[in-house]
Amino acid sequence: MTRAIDSPISSALLPGRFAFLMGLYAENYHRLTRLFAPEKLGVGLYMSSVDDGLDVRLELLERHRYMLELRLTYCMLDADTGEFAPSAYLRMYQDAHVAEAIHCVPGKRLWQVLGPFPSARTVFQHRTRMNSFLTRWLEYLGEQGHSAGTLERVVTPLPDVAA
Repeated sequence: MTRAIDSPISSALLPGRFAFLMGLYAENYHRLTRLFAPEKLGVGLYMSSVDDGLDVRLELLERHRYMLELRLTYCMLDADTGEFAPSAYLRMYQDAHVAEAIHCVPGKRLWQVLGPFPSARTVFQHRTRMNSFLTRWLEYLGEQGHSAGTLERVVTPLPDVAA
């Protein structure tokens, strides 16, 4: 057990870089809460439009007791994948007050991005990059004027049912 703790990977990642990542998670939580207040939303799709021409989609995918699963995207399709891009899948832990980007590459699974057996360092660096991106993106969205006040729920009409 001691050997694992004293390994070069763990000593290189902890405590400074790990604390930095946890700080990003906390900052993302507070930015997301101030920006869109997703903890007050119901499961569904929401759109935010401001005068910049880049509509934002916020989708509350699942609501659990202490966690929300979200997807944040622009209403732009990636020419290669046909998916919305940029796109971030998020987990927002309400009890711990942290939010993490868990996936940011549309159309690809994590193993396709990092390889089949990524090292701990590779996974850690990837998480740091994704969450740094999320921090900057949330800051930018706020500067552009997106907010809980600009969010509108998208209600898709039910198909007509023959009587």
